[in-house]
Amino acid sequence: MPEDIKKETIDNETAENKAEEIEIEGADEESTQTAEETKDTDVNGTESEDDALTDADAKADDKSDDKSDEKKGLFKKKKKDKKDEQIEELNDRLKRQMAEFENFRKRSEKEKSQMFDMGAKTIVEKILPVIDNFERGLAAVPDDKKDDPFITGMDKVYKQMLTELDAAGVKPIECVGQEFDPDFHNAVMQVENDELESGTVAQELQKGYMYKDSVVRHSMVSVVQ
Repeated sequence: MPEDIKKETIDNETAENKAEEIEIEGADEESTQTAEETKDTDVNGTESEDDALTDADAKADDKSDDKSDEKKGLFKKKKKDKKDEQIEELNDRLKRQMAEFENFRKRSEKEKSQMFDMGAKTIVEKILPVIDNFERGLAAVPDDKKDDPFITGMDKVYKQMLTELDAAGVKPIECVGQEFDPDFHNAVMQVENDELESGTVAQELQKGYMYKDSVVRHSMVSVVQ
């Protein structure tokens, strides 16, 4: 081959090799830039993720702080002052004393009432024989002397005593014709009576009296057999 042709061939091969080297170098530079950009992007992404995590942690810390503050506030509200505790203690003591005083007042009134009733029954028991004597004396007065002023006066005194006893709660026990009741009657004898049923009170021998709901004296009676 001629030398000129050889040179041109060598030159062309050299130029092609250089072009390939340049292309390879360009590709390497582009890949290097792409890798650097990717690295930058990763770094930026990592930084943004770290920032997001940091913000989330900060918010969580803020919430936990808020909750702790709220709990502290609740504990502060629940915790009572010594003055409030003393006031509640004094109020409770006052209520207890008032309840005890009310119970004492009721108990005292009940005891007073019972003592008064016992005293009244005792007086009534002592007055009843006087009433019996009035009744016996007035029953023994003959019919022609019932208009005598003395007898009339004694009868008025007797009726006045019965009126006062009735106002005080003393009442006679009804017994004649009633069924015999041991709570009110005291049977001293038995009689025969065709008009009344067996166990019925036939006659009142001594009048019985009640004071309010209690028996002062039982009626002395005779009962049909």
